[in-house]
Amino acid sequence: MKKLVYAQLDEVLYHEELDNGLNVYILPKEGFHETFATFTTKYGSIDNTFIPRGLGEPIKVPDGIAHFLEHKMFEDEGKDVFYSFGEQGASVNAFTSFTRTGYLFSSMMQIEKNIETLLDFVQKPYFTGRSIEKEKGIIAQEIKMYADNPDWRAYFGMIENMFEKHPVRIDIGGTIESITAITKKDLTTCYETFYHPSNMVLFIVGSVDPEEIMRLVRENQSAKKFPVKEEIIRCVEPEGTPTYVAKRSISMPVSVPKCVVGYKEKDPTRQGKDLLKHQLSVQVVLDLLFSPSSKMYESLYESGNLHDPLSFHYTAEWGFGFSIISGNSNNPDHVADKITETITAYQQVGFLDEEIDRVIKRKIGAFLRSLNSLDFIAKEFTRYQFNGMNFFDVVSTLESLTRHDLQAVLRNHFIPEYQTIFIIREEGS
Repeated sequence: MKKLVYAQLDEVLYHEELDNGLNVYILPKEGFHETFATFTTKYGSIDNTFIPRGLGEPIKVPDGIAHFLEHKMFEDEGKDVFYSFGEQGASVNAFTSFTRTGYLFSSMMQIEKNIETLLDFVQKPYFTGRSIEKEKGIIAQEIKMYADNPDWRAYFGMIENMFEKHPVRIDIGGTIESITAITKKDLTTCYETFYHPSNMVLFIVGSVDPEEIMRLVRENQSAKKFPVKEEIIRCVEPEGTPTYVAKRSISMPVSVPKCVVGYKEKDPTRQGKDLLKHQLSVQVVLDLLFSPSSKMYESLYESGNLHDPLSFHYTAEWGFGFSIISGNSNNPDHVADKITETITAYQQVGFLDEEIDRVIKRKIGAFLRSLNSLDFIAKEFTRYQFNGMNFFDVVSTLESLTRHDLQAVLRNHFIPEYQTIFIIREEGS
């Protein structure tokens, strides 16, 4: 077991790759009563075309199947997984993103028992035709619920504008038509391809003994048989072309229209330290331009054109990436124009050193505070890991950013041809 010391952050991380390929990371945190554990596979909604284990040709599976499989993993013959965790004093949950499916629990008691339960239920799928059909109805209702959610529609509307072919443009849950087509064979094929230990990470953070936890995990995994590790061939091409649709709007029953401005990533193949630096650079630039302390926000708020602070974030993984700026306004077109004008203006004049220093210090402070949230650490760690980034390099990377780095991002990420605008207007407007 390797011991990785991050003296600047006063953190020590333990890592071991088991014989079956599973990567286990343990982050002991003294003084915390609760422990979090995540068991995550590098498999998400975009992985809809791939070469299955044992076959030589790619197949296309129904959209939404990764999310569907996440739901089905909680079923076990003769017992309820949620009930088992509850009896052991744990709260359990799961999530599916574009690139990951994660299973997690938090607990203040019976940690070792809960870790065993987490490993065992994820590594023992149980599918029946009857339960699959029942689940289709449940997920169909979930899809309908999200279709009525303006924020969700605005988010995916913007992504649909950006991407022409990349599967990131498809709702994580799929469509009612696509989930209706899912079969037991489809679920088994996806599970056998993507849920091999070599494609997964187990991360545990809390007041735990690393040696004892690692011994438990080794024993649990050595008692199970797994197929030989094989390379997973994913048939998804990166898309870094200009945006597919420049501007689009829909009508929904909203009290205040929503405006979303997005910028598609031109180079979506970054990984590791390069991706981490680019990601943090874009986040700093977005903060400089659109935070509540920015000149643009003050102007929009004082003129009555903005109801709440603007929301903004940057998302990037291998094959796709984008930044989003959104807000609620009775004049959404004006907000979109102001966002564009603000970016153009700063591309000409740049940022002041004191502005940059202030935002970077604020972001470092926010990250250091987040290290007190075990929930945050547990959910973020594997995203960094699966993209070759180190979660504990965030502070040092932020400290290394220069005005030149930020100006390069302003020029190379916020490109007019890569911009898209999506607006949700009031019905009848």
